[in-house]
Amino acid sequence: MTFAELHRGRFVLPNAWDVASALLLADAGFPAIGTTSLGVTAAAGVPDGSNDSPELTMALARALSGRLSVPLTVDLEGGYSDDPRAVAELAVELVELGVAGINLEDGHRTAEAQAAIVSAVAAAAPGLFINARTDTYWLGYGGIDETVRRLAVYRDAGASGVFVPGMTSAADVAVVVEAIRLPLNILWQPEIPAGVTRVSTGSALYRHALASALAVAESARDGGRPTSTAISYDELQVKLAR
Repeated sequence: MTFAELHRGRFVLPNAWDVASALLLADAGFPAIGTTSLGVTAAAGVPDGSNDSPELTMALARALSGRLSVPLTVDLEGGYSDDPRAVAELAVELVELGVAGINLEDGHRTAEAQAAIVSAVAAAAPGLFINARTDTYWLGYGGIDETVRRLAVYRDAGASGVFVPGMTSAADVAVVVEAIRLPLNILWQPEIPAGVTRVSTGSALYRHALASALAVAESARDGGRPTSTAISYDELQVKLAR
């Protein structure tokens, strides 16, 4: 099944932050893998959302090229540039690496500026699944009306799907699904409303991994026992040697 075809039903997209996490998640049976900008940047000691350099993101995409048995979609943040041509060039490079999709977020951009980027990427990389993210809920502006307005602009510019992190209401989900008629992506939460196609874990896996590492370190210091089971050294070596 292609990455686009996965969006005909509902699926969970786990977000990896390095090669090992991506390989383990793929082997666990998930039908596709995403990257998480927070995990990628935090692992390098850089805050998320700085949007000033694509190097960390592109380095992970290159490292994963040809190594996954399932499609990969890359969190491209805002595209690392306000120049549509520059973002389109990154998208073309990702396609050449075998990447199936990208996330593109609008942040504080106007809808029209973001649409120009989406349009440029769609024209330069027609087979790439463009998940157009709006941060209206994340950043707290505009509410459902502005969300629908922006998503409609991105849809008309060539987006393949839409992503609204922070949206949790079933009523709001229903409005977006009815108005936009594209696959809808939200962040994982205990109850997923009807109409959602793609459920991303976002940075949750990376943050939970850090919390687990701290708990093990504290157990070692305090004479306790870990409550989780580690991936074995040999298993990880075998996966990385592939």
